[in-house]
Amino acid sequence: MFFGSKQSTFNYFDITSSILTFCIATLGLIFIFSATYSPAVPFSIFFKKQCFGYVTGILIYIVCTYTDYRTCMRWGYFGYVAVIGLLFFTLFKGSVGMGAQRWIDLAIIKVQPSELAKLFFPAFTSYLMYHHQNDEKKISSFIPILFILALSFILIRKQPDLGTALVILFSGLLLCWLAHISTNFFRYGGLIVILAAPLCWHILKPYQKQRIIVFFGYGDEKKERYQIEQAIIAIGSGGLWGKGLLQGTQNKFHFLPEGRTDFIFAVLCEEWGFFGACLLILLYFLLFWRLFFIVKKVTHEPLQLFALGTIMHIILSTLINIGMVLGLLPIVGIPLPLMSYGISNLWITCASLGLFQNSTMQRIYRAE
Repeated sequence: MFFGSKQSTFNYFDITSSILTFCIATLGLIFIFSATYSPAVPFSIFFKKQCFGYVTGILIYIVCTYTDYRTCMRWGYFGYVAVIGLLFFTLFKGSVGMGAQRWIDLAIIKVQPSELAKLFFPAFTSYLMYHHQNDEKKISSFIPILFILALSFILIRKQPDLGTALVILFSGLLLCWLAHISTNFFRYGGLIVILAAPLCWHILKPYQKQRIIVFFGYGDEKKERYQIEQAIIAIGSGGLWGKGLLQGTQNKFHFLPEGRTDFIFAVLCEEWGFFGACLLILLYFLLFWRLFFIVKKVTHEPLQLFALGTIMHIILSTLINIGMVLGLLPIVGIPLPLMSYGISNLWITCASLGLFQNSTMQRIYRAE
């Protein structure tokens, strides 16, 4: 196979998606500032950390864009094996926060291995597909991928972090579907899931059961339903144009839990109203539309699979987060990509989008 030189592939760098990416990230900085603002400390430690994450995220984006994509796929494949080891380590020696054991404390910063799983799994899958691209796509050829995917889901759910576990599971299954796994797998798998639903209910944590019950409209407004009720109040009180930056009462008086993280969309809705919500959704829509438009031009199947895998978790996380804040989906602990506070998540999102740029710049590919 043949690939053009770095100089020629540079011409295929997509500036539009880059601008959209960092427009959304800039909005994230604005609303993290608002969600953590106080007269005594205008620039909170969370805002300062996110600014650091923003600047370093740009550097990560650039590095991932211009590192040889074959090197990224190869190291990503072996990196995912290391991630599995880190997930095991986290269960026994991980740092505990907010009732979950999800982080590895490196003194300077805490690393969340489940975020690394989002980044490396597409490389793991596409690397295997690259070496078996001429083989017949039977279910047996997907067994290593499905085994690692199932193991990842179990380890991340045990932390517990069901939201991230589901994002990785759905992303992985979508990748398998795009890689032409037999439709019988989904038919029989769906049947097994339906039959096992009662068992799945019993293995859920109590708080996870409460979230599902709340989704169906039950629960005390001052207890189980408090978080979603406050989010809906914030969204509704924003009206058409919002109350203005730093003027949201749900946010300002701390009625809205997790305003800087999972529920930052509600903060935006309260302060910028329906207009702000539509603006953000439009930016996401334009970004994702642009990414799909670009990836269609990649003709090399494993490379296209890799590119799609790098953005799959971002798209799913965006849809799930906005859906749960609006009450259309059960509440799960999933941040809004590029918007929510969290350096690990921001870095992984920037790295994923950088790798996407990297892989879609290889349009001069042709088979020997």
